[in-house]
Amino acid sequence: MSQVFPIDNEQLSAYLEQHVADFTGPITLEKFSGGQSNPTYKVTSPTGVYVLRRQPPGKLLKSAHAVDREYRVLHALKDSDVPVAKVFHLCQDSSVIGSMFYIMQFCDGTVYWSASLAEIDSNDRRSAMYDAMNKVLVALHSVDVDAVGLVDYGKAGNYFERQLGRWTSQYRATELHNIAAMDVLIDWLKDNLPSDDGRVCLVHGDFRLDNMMFAKDSPEIIALLDWELSTLGHPFADLAYQCMQLRMPAGMGSIDGLKDIDRASLGIPSEEEYVAQYCQRMGFEQIEHWGFYLAFSFFRLAAIAQGVAKRATEGNASNEHANKVGSFVEPLAKMALDVIACEAKQ
Repeated sequence: MSQVFPIDNEQLSAYLEQHVADFTGPITLEKFSGGQSNPTYKVTSPTGVYVLRRQPPGKLLKSAHAVDREYRVLHALKDSDVPVAKVFHLCQDSSVIGSMFYIMQFCDGTVYWSASLAEIDSNDRRSAMYDAMNKVLVALHSVDVDAVGLVDYGKAGNYFERQLGRWTSQYRATELHNIAAMDVLIDWLKDNLPSDDGRVCLVHGDFRLDNMMFAKDSPEIIALLDWELSTLGHPFADLAYQCMQLRMPAGMGSIDGLKDIDRASLGIPSEEEYVAQYCQRMGFEQIEHWGFYLAFSFFRLAAIAQGVAKRATEGNASNEHANKVGSFVEPLAKMALDVIACEAKQ
């Protein structure tokens, strides 16, 4: 763990004693490694261990780093079938540590970064872990947003049209130099938007292996993490995003993909099998325009990476390796164009 943005431990401890039930100081604070967006810290006190998640200091893009939205959705899902950490308090007073933050439960589990689950020595266990991810995704997309108080958590309808506009704008706002593949990709996505089919659900926005914490002694998922990009949206966005990650090669960022890996030999389902299991559980017969959803996922990840690279140039990215992320933008765009080309041949 390493600390990037200094925090006054005594001031924070005094604040938490006033606002979190049964909390007493003093505290020790460590920053979790990994992640590029909202800095996250382990808070240890005499009364327990907590997690603090904050906005990064500095000038932020509109709607970015919305830890207040994260807090809201975690609180709303506390009694649902979606595994989430318990939240205790949201602080919107930036004078306490320099930016807005919230405090939540520390979940003692394991996060895996390799999509091949190389640390696991059992094919049956790997299969069960992928099945658990599939079940959590279905549980998330089955949440009654009205019943949990999230009916106004985002706009309903035309999700991909709105998301394409949003991420195109964010990409242009953070563009450091012209990338031709991104220009071609943006134009194709605009010209090939599927008609809105009316499906609306709660979406995570960053549904991938390293945003899930597994129990140490079982394939059970005990917490779905990092809700910054959650909103009301289209279920196929989360599904395609996860499958996009599994199509990526090893060595791109913090998570290794499964490109050119024999999944069957590891007990890991193929993309077709994983999507079919999701569709069966959700009651869908098939997914049309799958190529668009995959290409959009690559585009959005590329736009996010460009934002991280821009913050690195300004000195307010939350990870010391953020300046390397910009090199992934063009390869991600080219992967999307490869998906489009393959779909066109079928």
